[in-house]
Amino acid sequence: MSFFAAHPVLRLLFSPQHLWRTLSLGIKTIWLHKLRSFLTALGVVFGVASVVAMLAIGEGASYEAQEQIRKLGSQNIILSSVKPPDGQGSSGESRSMISEYGITLRDIQQIRQTVPDIHVVVPSRYISENIWNLDRSIDGQVMGVLPIYPEMRNRRITQGRFFNDLEMKDTVPVCVINQTVADRLFMLSTPVGKSVRVKGFYYKVIGIIEDEGQSVGTDAGGASASASSPAQIMIPFSTLMDQYGEVFFRFRTGSFEAEKVQFHEAVIRVDDVNKVESRAEAIRHLMTSNHKKEDWRIIVPVELLKQAERTKQIFSIVLGSIAAISLLVGGIGIMNIMLASVTERTREIGIRRALGARQNDIVVQFLIETVLLAGVGGVLGVVLGLSIPLAVTKFAGVTTVIKMWSPILAFSISVLTGVAFGIYPARRAAQMNPVEALRHT
Repeated sequence: MSFFAAHPVLRLLFSPQHLWRTLSLGIKTIWLHKLRSFLTALGVVFGVASVVAMLAIGEGASYEAQEQIRKLGSQNIILSSVKPPDGQGSSGESRSMISEYGITLRDIQQIRQTVPDIHVVVPSRYISENIWNLDRSIDGQVMGVLPIYPEMRNRRITQGRFFNDLEMKDTVPVCVINQTVADRLFMLSTPVGKSVRVKGFYYKVIGIIEDEGQSVGTDAGGASASASSPAQIMIPFSTLMDQYGEVFFRFRTGSFEAEKVQFHEAVIRVDDVNKVESRAEAIRHLMTSNHKKEDWRIIVPVELLKQAERTKQIFSIVLGSIAAISLLVGGIGIMNIMLASVTERTREIGIRRALGARQNDIVVQFLIETVLLAGVGGVLGVVLGLSIPLAVTKFAGVTTVIKMWSPILAFSISVLTGVAFGIYPARRAAQMNPVEALRHT
């Protein structure tokens, strides 16, 4: 009570009877100038809407990036082969080339033997070839993998099953296709139970695996795979080795290219997620010692996740700053219109002072009107701000995430903006000389 007694403006604000009377008068005053009040509130509407919408879009972009990184596995270290630009060596004729690069069996064995806390190492090989179903074909990757591959890469089997250890041991010609292959080669039928052809080999489809959000492997040429989901079929590693051998040949007009890559990718799982970064550093040191050229690349999802968190923070600050500028412009608009209102209502202020109104009464009256303008603008802005992310998700297919606190924060800022930019006009109205105000016409 002593706090309110020491602050007359607050005491008037928190007096129910006085507050209701002042609020009614403020609503009537604003309603007399409906168009002007609406245009004034528009600045706050767009400012608040931009705060909510930008935060939702930023959160959505961050969520998608982090989900893609999490799918790679927080305990995984992904080692990939990369073809160096000058890594080709001649094998005789000037137009015939053979190159050898990438992860080797020696690398895999040393990682298993020397790096502690390694749970499992899953190597794989890729071949870029045309995949056929009857007369339809698609460019894609034939991937020789182990049965544990879906678990290591956190990829879900949507239909059928993955091949097992027995099929791996017996080099059975079976395959699992990703959703991209299923959609493009089997548009009118169910793929499971049918066959696809790669070169002269036929593989029976036993399952469908979900597309990879972002491929981090390399193709047979060593180039980075596309960020969009490529067409993939997965066959047992032993089947690929038995049918294609260690050297991949590509025939072109007048020449051929041969590549020898023992492994295109190896996924290494660490027992303890807290030790992933230190084990990754040990693997980097080992690979640097074994390879004279940069024909490998290491991806540590935990490091990427931390970087994504830092990027999200920077992104949020940038978006928040842009939205704050919008609110600042809206606040300046409110101050401008309230200063004009003070000039227009000079005689009204003089009459109220002559009838016994104190300076604090005038301050409260104009602050109430300012807060009403900002509050109504804040409510409309929140509604618009919540609608924009929904529209973006529906029509653009972009993921947006609306946090519960963002509309509350945006509305609170709008009200505080009204108070901050309403104080000066309110004080200017309250400090008018009553006698001079009554003479105003």
